[in-house]
Amino acid sequence: MQRVCGLTRTPLLQRPQRSLLVRSQCRSLRLQAPAEYLDSSAATINTEKYSMAPDKYTTIQNPTATLSNGHKIPLFGLGTWRGEAGQVENAIEMALRAGYRHIDCAAAYGNEDAVGEAFSNIFKEGKVSRKDVWITSKLNNPDHGRVREACQQTIKDLKAEYLDLYLMHWPLTGNKGKTVEPPIKDTWQEMEKLVDDGLVKSIGISNFSCKKIDTLLSYARIKPVAVQVEVHPYFRNQKLVDHCKAKNIHVTAYSPMGTPPSSAMFKDYQPALVMNDPVVKELAQKYNKNVGQICIKWGLQHGTSVIPKATSEDHVVGNADVFDWELSSEDFEKLSTLKHQMRMLDGRIWDFSPEKPYHDISDFWDGEVPESNLELERKQIGM
Repeated sequence: MQRVCGLTRTPLLQRPQRSLLVRSQCRSLRLQAPAEYLDSSAATINTEKYSMAPDKYTTIQNPTATLSNGHKIPLFGLGTWRGEAGQVENAIEMALRAGYRHIDCAAAYGNEDAVGEAFSNIFKEGKVSRKDVWITSKLNNPDHGRVREACQQTIKDLKAEYLDLYLMHWPLTGNKGKTVEPPIKDTWQEMEKLVDDGLVKSIGISNFSCKKIDTLLSYARIKPVAVQVEVHPYFRNQKLVDHCKAKNIHVTAYSPMGTPPSSAMFKDYQPALVMNDPVVKELAQKYNKNVGQICIKWGLQHGTSVIPKATSEDHVVGNADVFDWELSSEDFEKLSTLKHQMRMLDGRIWDFSPEKPYHDISDFWDGEVPESNLELERKQIGM
């Protein structure tokens, strides 16, 4: 066995048939790994499995970024999108025991009450308190007209007392017509009041283009401290990352492993996955890491915080093994110049049309869309 950042990692051939659960009284869940880990060629690179002793806490080296308002956000966290009740509770408890101190949530995920139960369980044990954990949540699209009520409900569900960061999840509400209603400006001004009243410490945005960021900055009394967007080697989103750096806005990368949120989103099209890329596999072999860890490390060295989703013990603990090693500048550059670029979450779930504020994905992203997405859109609508 080897010790890594206070965690135990066991070579695959020595691993017991049944992995340890982080709590002896946890549900006997056996959670299926993400599809990218199950790829036969990628699996040959996963030479180690990770586990923790039951009921034990550990710490990891988790650097922070100082936001424009002085608050410090941990650069490594856990995503909770599509985490089902039971699974997400178990994952969060494992993560907090394993040293995670950044949990990303959203009302739209439909699981904040379950997330809150996990927080409550851990905080009651007294080794981790609310002030130790950075909690992000997001305003759901239909709630732009009731910002305070939505935020208060999220705080109640999460049993959190306050939020460290509250994001506008998408710059749309689902209405028909030429413009978003209520206007984004009105929604932002209501979010600013949440800071004034101490419900949240910081506010920000998600899924905004550079143009939309600049429009918001033109009237914001309280500037957004962070933007959460898709970033991974198969969609570097470099224009937006550079733009935010120039504006002193921190970038959090969701989907840092480049996995699609749902295969159904692409209908009969199978997108290429960065975790199956030969360069990523080559580097995994070189560094004796798995392909997921290579992608996470690239995201950290790219200057963003990262919030990979994980539900199994192996992945929750293993994803954190990214702090005592570095990609060389040459290898970082290899990942930063991969030719294929495609948004995995390009907004098509919102059914853009001429009857709505945004007519298509290019309109929504103000042109910040790879050609691969546009080509797929043309094929799927029969153009």
